[in-house]
Amino acid sequence: MTYIVTDDQQGSTVKTVLKHTLQVSSTTLSRLRRQEGGILRNGAPVRTIDTVSTGDVLEIALGDDAPMVGETCPLPVVYEDGALLVLDKPAGMAVHHSTLNPDTPTVEQVVLDMGLPFHVVNRLDKGTTGLMVVAKSGYIHSILQQKLHSGDFQRTYLAICDGCPSPLQGQINAPIGRKDGSAIARCVRDDGAVALSDYKVLSHHDDRSLVWLSPQTGRTHQLRVHMAHLGCPLTGDWLYGTENQSLITRPALHSATLTMTHPLTGERLVLEAALPEDMDRLIAQ
Repeated sequence: MTYIVTDDQQGSTVKTVLKHTLQVSSTTLSRLRRQEGGILRNGAPVRTIDTVSTGDVLEIALGDDAPMVGETCPLPVVYEDGALLVLDKPAGMAVHHSTLNPDTPTVEQVVLDMGLPFHVVNRLDKGTTGLMVVAKSGYIHSILQQKLHSGDFQRTYLAICDGCPSPLQGQINAPIGRKDGSAIARCVRDDGAVALSDYKVLSHHDDRSLVWLSPQTGRTHQLRVHMAHLGCPLTGDWLYGTENQSLITRPALHSATLTMTHPLTGERLVLEAALPEDMDRLIAQ
């Protein structure tokens, strides 16, 4: 990455410019210090304590040797450029490899097979479909991780639940922690971590509702736990509700929209992924 020092940064240290303007994390900064040619000023190595002048050209090594655009992706690509890859993840695909289920297909392997590094920004459960962002370098990943659950990285989900929440819209403020005796389940508990989710019922038919959800924090299984806490678990949620494979083979949750500020260009991106067929069918029943 190349950056030209502005008038108002005259006399600032290299560290100040990198951290406050380019949003380089402390971890990345430490790596750049150790890396030969990691930080250059006007083409020559420079220390982070050195100062800069107007017009100086700073260059930092992003740290990944992968090509900026990989091979053709076998998954639906919603957006791609030299910094980002946004996928529409299908159900039944895990994000990372697991020693417990080594044969499960993963997004990680798909991206690696494309010749790209794998820096996932927002993880989705194996059964959850929809928008998932992969950064093409550790630097971009670090910036986006800092923006999660802020106005620069907002996600909304569509879910189908059993029953109908009351009131029809509101915010769920219920702390989440590990469930005693379980290695994977979470629950609402007083000593849990702060967890906030906004919701709104979009439609209700028979015993099920279509619900819009927006997590304001990022706890494990947050939306699934919060909907179960309301007494309306997601349809098909084998862990927090009732499994019914004749209706759907997974928890009915879909990452539907993403509004984000591009970490390099500042462009406002608004991305969408259509409701998958298995959830669409549930609404129509």
